[in-house]
Amino acid sequence: MSVTSPIDELFERTRAENRAALVGYLPAGFPTVDGSIRAIEAMVEAGVDLVEVGLPYSDPVMDGPTIQAAAEAALVNGTRVDDVFRVVEAASAAGAVTVVMTYWNPVERRGVDRFAADLAAAGGAGLITPDLIPDEATEWDRASRAHGLDRIFLVSPSSSDERLAMTADAASGFIYATAVMGVTGQREQTSSLAPELVGRLRKVTDKPVGVGLGVSNGAQAHEIAAFSDAVIVGSALVRCLLDQPDEASGLAAIRELAADLRAGVERD
Repeated sequence: MSVTSPIDELFERTRAENRAALVGYLPAGFPTVDGSIRAIEAMVEAGVDLVEVGLPYSDPVMDGPTIQAAAEAALVNGTRVDDVFRVVEAASAAGAVTVVMTYWNPVERRGVDRFAADLAAAGGAGLITPDLIPDEATEWDRASRAHGLDRIFLVSPSSSDERLAMTADAASGFIYATAVMGVTGQREQTSSLAPELVGRLRKVTDKPVGVGLGVSNGAQAHEIAAFSDAVIVGSALVRCLLDQPDEASGLAAIRELAADLRAGVERD
């Protein structure tokens, strides 16, 4: 029997509204744990539908310099995994469907079942695992199902058709399509590879597809929303906090950007 998850319900709603969902990423603990909560509350108030809470990690191989800088600051400030769950609880309380994005090592270190139980208890809806492939996710598959969490795996333009089908079959909630080859970060233009990748996924699955990496403004969000189910934004939101001289200015910048992105995901 299939079970409708909070992420499933979100995509049912956004499809009924004829728009893409807006997904916003911020690392827990940057600039502080309480500061990251205030920043997430600001972007939810401005229109973000789904929050990705990043677990700061010392070897973030997929992340570009902006997110690396934020993660390093969070670690220097002493952010721990328990703090991540506190941020998840606050994001969920703010009204957003909330997932954690983490490399796999911290999950294994805490214990896979314990991590899943703690995430579910905090109100989390799932986990994005950039370095965990479905072939090696047996333990996570079992724990996530036991605790009612979605499994969000990544695909890239270099994924074979067979790989896309296998990953889509293993995923739940949505599939994270990385629109560019390389690390995260703002870009002048969105990737021309993204429409082709989403089109290839549409041939093997009817699950929602979110496109990430490189989106930094409403115009780019609008472009991607035309062919995807969700637009994922990370570095541009983090940059709002990095570039501003104080927290109040950073929160204002996040609200302004999130509102622009939200307008962008509306379809014509």
